[in-house]
Amino acid sequence: MRTDAESTDAGSTNTESTDTGSTTTAPIAPGRAASASADPATGGFWWTAGPGRWACLAAILAAAVLFPFVFSNPATTSVAIFTLLYVGAASAWNTFSGYSGYMALGNAAFYGSGAYVMANLATYLGMRGGVALFALVPLAGLGTGVIAIPVGWLALRTRRHTFVVITIAVFFIFQLLAYNLRSVTDGSAGMPMPLPPWLAVEYNDYFYAAALIVAIIAVAVAWIVRRSSFGLKLLAIRDDEDRAMGLGVRTARVKLTAFVITGTLTGMCGAVYAYYLGSVYPPFAFDALFDVTVALMAFLGGLGTISGPVIGALILEPVQQYLNTQLTDAGLALIVFGALFLVVIGFLPEGIVPALGRVLRLLRIRAARSGAAE
Repeated sequence: MRTDAESTDAGSTNTESTDTGSTTTAPIAPGRAASASADPATGGFWWTAGPGRWACLAAILAAAVLFPFVFSNPATTSVAIFTLLYVGAASAWNTFSGYSGYMALGNAAFYGSGAYVMANLATYLGMRGGVALFALVPLAGLGTGVIAIPVGWLALRTRRHTFVVITIAVFFIFQLLAYNLRSVTDGSAGMPMPLPPWLAVEYNDYFYAAALIVAIIAVAVAWIVRRSSFGLKLLAIRDDEDRAMGLGVRTARVKLTAFVITGTLTGMCGAVYAYYLGSVYPPFAFDALFDVTVALMAFLGGLGTISGPVIGALILEPVQQYLNTQLTDAGLALIVFGALFLVVIGFLPEGIVPALGRVLRLLRIRAARSGAAE
């Protein structure tokens, strides 16, 4: 059975192709969910298809690798590091919320947990700063994934608005725990990270490479999930959870698995963030703005698509950093940032990727019709 990410777009309609005769574990092809993602032909990369897709992805990856060599200014590479971390975090958020339809607004709990797990591992192992410390990033992610299991088991017993409220409550609980569990977090004093031995001119290069690897992993996981039967089950849950359950999908297990995957990837982003800052403090590790930002990035780029959160992060994070530096009043920067987002959403309510995907299909249809007329 072909998923909606694998169906072709040779026709002139926006209908997704399904194999109704299949009785495998992929129970339904959610038409509405597929329409929302609006990138059926390429699994999230609407700008190209076929062999050209891989050439395009290779060019993008090469540009990302060469970026710190071309733009070596520390201020520029610092913004690039945070942008890549948000690419990973937004892609991780989209892997669960975008595919399943469960809007989680508490992922900062995993971002902060990853930071604290990283700091505790470095302290417990007595490691010094250096490249070897990046080996703890996957372990921090796994530790955060373990933390996400009971959180997801509890939160996913609810749906819709109740789930959103619970995820917000979980975030504040984790933030309060960071202040009060001094034996684990050192409270408001913060936990120091080992200092890297690198020179100032090369300091950002190592963290840029680490952030890029984490971002690539997060996007690759989103791509794999989106094109798998597991991803189809998530889309079925988003389309109609009761119907999916009636057709044999173990919805509780699928949702919890995706939730843990998101927590693991988000924890890895938080671990790199902690090492880059050099210390971990509760207000920085558990920041409510993080939850809003990753959601806005996914919505701006295109919820449920693969490339949408990437594009959203590449646009919004540099803009946010620019506003923070140009506007001395932090509140004013947030107001301008929010107003810009509302303007974009007003013109592109489905996101950039679905909107441009629709334009691309219309151009193909017109080209086909004009060719037929000739």
